[in-house]
Amino acid sequence: MTTRESTRRGQSLTPGLDPKERERLERAFTVPRARFLLGLPVVVVILLWSFVGAKFDFAKLGEGAVNMGDFLSQMFPPTWDKFGTIVALLIETLQMAIVGTVLGAVLSLIVAFGAASNIAPKWLYYPTRWLMNIIRSLPDLVFALMFVSAVGLGPFAGILAMTIGSIGSIGKIFAEAMEAVDRGPVTAMQAVGASKRQTVQYGILPQASPMLVSYTLLLFEGNVRGATILGMVGAGGIGLELTTAMRMYDYGHLSAIVICIIVLVTAIDQASAIIRRKIT
Repeated sequence: MTTRESTRRGQSLTPGLDPKERERLERAFTVPRARFLLGLPVVVVILLWSFVGAKFDFAKLGEGAVNMGDFLSQMFPPTWDKFGTIVALLIETLQMAIVGTVLGAVLSLIVAFGAASNIAPKWLYYPTRWLMNIIRSLPDLVFALMFVSAVGLGPFAGILAMTIGSIGSIGKIFAEAMEAVDRGPVTAMQAVGASKRQTVQYGILPQASPMLVSYTLLLFEGNVRGATILGMVGAGGIGLELTTAMRMYDYGHLSAIVICIIVLVTAIDQASAIIRRKIT
């Protein structure tokens, strides 16, 4: 596109603006487009490199589709003779997620105060961030195995694993939500002599609270799904029953468990969505 065509196009898209303002808008749109065009080849190269390194094979996926179809066909019809056991374990899984979410959210909020750059001093900010990075780099299954060896089999180990794992993930998001608040009210409070506690209590938390509640609900949804995995290593919940059904090739029972998990997760997702709409 020539300069004259670009100018004519800009004039047609921005009528009524003076030339300097129109030129500023054109530069604002041109720079991101240029960066996108320069970055696109880099993204494509990285994506191809990742496909090759990960040995992603579309042909093998097509060949394996038949086996996946056979596996799914064996799961139907589901058998409901152990429905009472499934419900009891799902209730235990839900209870684990509730306790793990509450404890994890409280501890994550405490840690987030030390990981927010607009609240914590540098001597506290960097060690707290490093701590969260370390926790986030370890899978929850590692924490589950550690707590199973410490407190034994059962849901208590799973709750501890979810609680510690939450600090690394949701703690970082809590801190970033506090960092993203509008600086205007905070600066005004500091100007009139408000203390650090008053600034955080009345200037930062009220602005960040909708996001904190929303992220806590997301944490709860994730913990419900995570609890089904932690049970595979003996940390309570329905995961152990799920693993047993797979090992025993009890596909009907496995199908019933999966259907019940889907129903539970869907119900929680819909309830969380309603709550998030109310608070935002």
